[in-house]
Amino acid sequence: MKDQHEFFATGNLEWTDAGGGIAEKVLSRDNENGDLTRLARWAPGTTSGAGVIRHEYVEEVYLLEGSLTDLTLEQTFGPGDYACRPPGMPHGPYTTADGCTMLEIRYSAR
Repeated sequence: MKDQHEFFATGNLEWTDAGGGIAEKVLSRDNENGDLTRLARWAPGTTSGAGVIRHEYVEEVYLLEGSLTDLTLEQTFGPGDYACRPPGMPHGPYTTADGCTMLEIRYSAR
């Protein structure tokens, strides 16, 4: 189970390097099963990689700022756009010309 937190100011959390042009503020995490809630900030020009992405967890993403382009769909998404992906669902790859910030929630499908 993820850590218990009452309301707290996320502005006090530092952005940390998550690799590949992405910085993160982890809001809550369960290290045992990989459940995660985070803010992810992609720098301008960041690309998720060359291939389609699949993973074994449920992923929800809500775009807060900027834009994110799905290279397979050739479609750009912006603030207020939302995705919910069950395990194994193909998506991406992605790129962002101007950078973006998103709320990302990951949890197991058990």
